[in-house]
Amino acid sequence: MAVTINFNTLRQRASQFAKDFEGVTSEKKSDQDFMRGFCAIFGINPNRIDWQYPLKEFNKVSKKSSTIWADGVLRGTLLIEMKSAGKDLEEAYIQASGYVSLMNDKDRPDYILVSDFANLHLYNRITGAPRLELKLNDLPQQIEPFLFLANYEIIAIEQQVHINKEAAETMAKLHDAIKATGYSGKDLETYLVRLLFCLFAEDTGLFGENGVFLDYLINHTQADGSDLHGCLMSLFDTLNKPDDSYLQEHAYYTGPKRLKNLPEHRAKFPYINGQLFAGALAECCFDEAARKTLIDSAKLDWSNISPAIFGSLFQAIMHFEDEAATAKSKKRREFGAHYTSEENILKVINPLFMDDLRKEFAKCGKTPAKLGAFHNRLAALNFFDPACGCGNFLVIAYRELRLLELEVIQKLFGNNLTAQLDVDTLIRCNVDQFHGIEIDDSAAQIATVALWLTDHQMNTKVQSLGLYYHRIPLVKKANIVCANALQIDWNEVLPAEKCSFVMGNPPFVGYSYQSKDQKSDLATVFKGMNGAGVLDLVAAWHITAARYIQANPKIPVAFVSTNSLTQGGQVALLWTELLKLNIKLHFAHRTFRWSNEGKGVAAVHCVIMGFHHSPVGANKFAPTMCRLFDYGDDIAGEPIEIQAKQINPYLVDAPTVLIDKRRKPLNPDMPEMTYGNKATDGGNLLLSQEEADFIHKNDPIALKYLRQFLGADEFINNLPRYCLWLKTVRHKIVKTHLKFNDAWKG
Repeated sequence: MAVTINFNTLRQRASQFAKDFEGVTSEKKSDQDFMRGFCAIFGINPNRIDWQYPLKEFNKVSKKSSTIWADGVLRGTLLIEMKSAGKDLEEAYIQASGYVSLMNDKDRPDYILVSDFANLHLYNRITGAPRLELKLNDLPQQIEPFLFLANYEIIAIEQQVHINKEAAETMAKLHDAIKATGYSGKDLETYLVRLLFCLFAEDTGLFGENGVFLDYLINHTQADGSDLHGCLMSLFDTLNKPDDSYLQEHAYYTGPKRLKNLPEHRAKFPYINGQLFAGALAECCFDEAARKTLIDSAKLDWSNISPAIFGSLFQAIMHFEDEAATAKSKKRREFGAHYTSEENILKVINPLFMDDLRKEFAKCGKTPAKLGAFHNRLAALNFFDPACGCGNFLVIAYRELRLLELEVIQKLFGNNLTAQLDVDTLIRCNVDQFHGIEIDDSAAQIATVALWLTDHQMNTKVQSLGLYYHRIPLVKKANIVCANALQIDWNEVLPAEKCSFVMGNPPFVGYSYQSKDQKSDLATVFKGMNGAGVLDLVAAWHITAARYIQANPKIPVAFVSTNSLTQGGQVALLWTELLKLNIKLHFAHRTFRWSNEGKGVAAVHCVIMGFHHSPVGANKFAPTMCRLFDYGDDIAGEPIEIQAKQINPYLVDAPTVLIDKRRKPLNPDMPEMTYGNKATDGGNLLLSQEEADFIHKNDPIALKYLRQFLGADEFINNLPRYCLWLKTVRHKIVKTHLKFNDAWKG
């Protein structure tokens, strides 16, 4: 498969890596940091690597097996063996080769890398070519032999994208099949959320025996779909009531219980709880086509699908009709158009907290007391997204937290924990550490379910430690509050003193496109501030967060924002208020393209701003180093990280100087600036390419007034758009066009 590699990006990363580990010599202190840094050059998520990969070695003398560990294994690709400075690397290679011989065929790597920090020796096991020897400082110039690592991650990402898109398309078909029967509204949304849970549970062992839901659909419902609604309601009721095993352990339970004589095909389903299946839904008259679509959905393997896509596919499925009704007409696009990619979410959460947590973990070494304290710290963290939508940021943050917790447990206890601890005591991180505010009730419900599904995915990974683990019935849940984040006191959701991190992707709405309610919210947040009406809506979250963290300077914040907040007149307006609150930036991504997986998706140019409260005097909780990510000429590519002394509101390593707007030029001989063309008619005089073509063919009078329209949105996103230019025409012509426009749309 052809893969485009940005060599300059790889060389720059390798150069920084070589600089970071210059003079490092101790395997015991720095081996994992070195291996993580090396893999990061090629974009490999460290969670894809098995640290201290366990192997069973048989001793012919004692006739007993013992466990040995390889330092780092990228399954099927690379084994890394680290040694302290001065150790014999040839002996290290012999040791590593011994590890490879003990591995199963699936995991056995094609390459072996041994290193004493200053030297790297690479062996290709497939070709048997002479080993590559190079000094650490030479790595940036000799990066080519390691490009197989870049390919590894790209292939893994492409496979995941394919799986996610297939799931999204399947869910869309299911939505359309049910809606075709006339079923719609809130009940349709709830129906799909419940079915999604069942599809996921079916393939991940949550229902016990895999395949029971598919069997239920095929063998216990009529082929014409006539009884499907009743059968599903009966199943949902069963999932909502405790079984005998639960009642035996919870004698105090007094709520609704299952009937003793349930048919076996329903009785085998476990008790789920969490109110997910509580309450009846309006009758849906399924037909044969809708039943077949549901069965086809159940045949798809949902086990490897990222829960991060659930919210996106639901937003795309549920709300495309509303989008089509806006002035800027949009219809349902390919899935991916509506969902925040994991790559972009990681751009927020890694510099906000995950990078620091990983460094803190590395400093623990193998000391049980330090590891135990760090584990307790992970379980005590609270994450807050005050514009959480369907929960994508919370889902990815929870996944990364659980993967890190798993590494801590492996360091503490090794890989065989069966006799060590009660698993419920062992796995301490849970969904109740995650908090959010979302104005849409259905999105809030989806966020809650997506976190439960992520929890189950992470629980299945505990099996790598030799334990089977699941958390049903559901007891704890994420704290997702359905409310307007610009009207509710955030402390009512999560008191600031208990909050650890604030993050998210608040809505971008320019002032020309804000609704009456949104303008009112913005005015309330910026009460008493002149000129705030021109700010993008996302600015209100920055101010509200800045006020929220005044009570707790430990809280760092990071929001994705439209880049208009770092350009032009909005900068001085926003930062005049933020500076009064002693807010400082500690990391930022300069303008980059907000990437999604769909085709034909409008380009969105964003920034990420990470900030903290920095009162007069030093804030001991504030980062001591500023990280600035720059995309150069390729805003869709990989960033270069710059170590900055400070980051000003224009995202430049320079002192903070705010530039106020002015109408009169500095040079008195230059004319004053005025507006060029600015459409403020609500989009009624704007025409799509299709509408313009219609006029060309059918209306020679209107054709006289047809002009191509080019604004910032059209220029940035390469959108063909036209307008009726009625500068010299009387008002009645405008009314005529509006009637024509309504007739054409009808």
